[in-house]
Amino acid sequence: MQFEQTIFALSSGHLPSGVAIIRVSGPHCRFVTETISGSLPVPRQARYNALRDLCGNIIDHGLTLFFPAPGSFTGEDVTEFHVHGGRAVVAAVLQCLSSFPGCRHAEAGEFSRRAFLNGKMDLLGIEAVADLISAETEAERRFAVQNSSGVQADLYSGWRRRLIHARAMIEAEMDFSDEGDVPGSVSDSVWQDMETLAGEIERHTTGFRRAEIIREGFDVVIVGAPNAGKSSLLNALLERDAAIVTDEPGTTRDLVETTLDIDGIKVRLTDTAGLRDGAGKVESIGIERARRRAEQADLVLYIREVDDLSDPLPYEGEGVLLIGSKIDIPRPRPVTAEHDCLISTVTGEGLEILRSLISARASASLGDRGDVLPSRLRHVELLREAEVAVQKALADETKPLELKAEDLRQASDAIGRISGAVDVEDLLDVIFSQFCVGK
Repeated sequence: MQFEQTIFALSSGHLPSGVAIIRVSGPHCRFVTETISGSLPVPRQARYNALRDLCGNIIDHGLTLFFPAPGSFTGEDVTEFHVHGGRAVVAAVLQCLSSFPGCRHAEAGEFSRRAFLNGKMDLLGIEAVADLISAETEAERRFAVQNSSGVQADLYSGWRRRLIHARAMIEAEMDFSDEGDVPGSVSDSVWQDMETLAGEIERHTTGFRRAEIIREGFDVVIVGAPNAGKSSLLNALLERDAAIVTDEPGTTRDLVETTLDIDGIKVRLTDTAGLRDGAGKVESIGIERARRRAEQADLVLYIREVDDLSDPLPYEGEGVLLIGSKIDIPRPRPVTAEHDCLISTVTGEGLEILRSLISARASASLGDRGDVLPSRLRHVELLREAEVAVQKALADETKPLELKAEDLRQASDAIGRISGAVDVEDLLDVIFSQFCVGK
């Protein structure tokens, strides 16, 4: 696709920095590069030269790289200027670029949008790039790299090809049933495959929760009585003061939520109001929020003072760990109650064991890291739409073949919209608006 305007933006990190990369893409890219750098460098070879403004004044000395179309990220002519990462230097280069006719500052995600429209990447690849940019943990990085390598796109395109083949066989049977090279019946081959496909899609969509944990985090909620050590535990796991800790009961009255990285897995950790009867109006609201939040958690850490046998465990099941706290305080009698872990947030005793327990639960929830998972809710919605359409085609044996073929067309179109093979213009603004400027 040919665009009339050339776009540019800072594509590297925050300023100031050692090096800043400014990317230019579009029909005026060659002229801009020759004007600023003196001439076009050899494609894909970095050249050190002076960078000058339109008056010939030197802005900086840096590297120029030129990627001719279509062999570039966007599919257009693309130039990268590598300059010193001072604010004044970058501002001067951007000001120089904006002075060229037909050149403007890029909008968020506009480079990636041009890559998609020029056929350089499909929507799945684009979304994987966005995930890779925002990845904070090793699990997120691996998940994004796997999807950017095309395994997810290959799976969905394979399903779509099977649907298109099935539809073609059905229509061939309708139109050319008297021809010798057309199968007389597709029931044994096509419909059996479509039943298998519906099962594959259903099993695939159930993996979305695992993908959510990778991208959003394994949800851990700390609950317990007031002054049991919930906020101290949050601070100890984070190794910083994120929650207020005092001797006064009821200090925490709302949810305090943060994230941390445990063995490469993102963990969302939430401190809650202490559970007790007779609390005031504001504290009672916090307690109710704590109860609701615990019901939604992947793992509940119920914390109580190690010898407080009067505090029963209100939550049971595999999703709960009972934590005995304050083991650094001398006790008149030995601890007899069973706990999953004993800790002291003062001395740090037991915290590594607790981290290991959380890591084991999080890892178990992720299952096989090599599985292909749907990475967006929109993928799941479109896959379920496709599955419903296939099931409609399978449900009624007396249904006319032309209607069954239409069901399969709707299913293949739904899967095609995931990668952008079918018109998705209404989705593009939403998808690319989530990118940073310069990407």
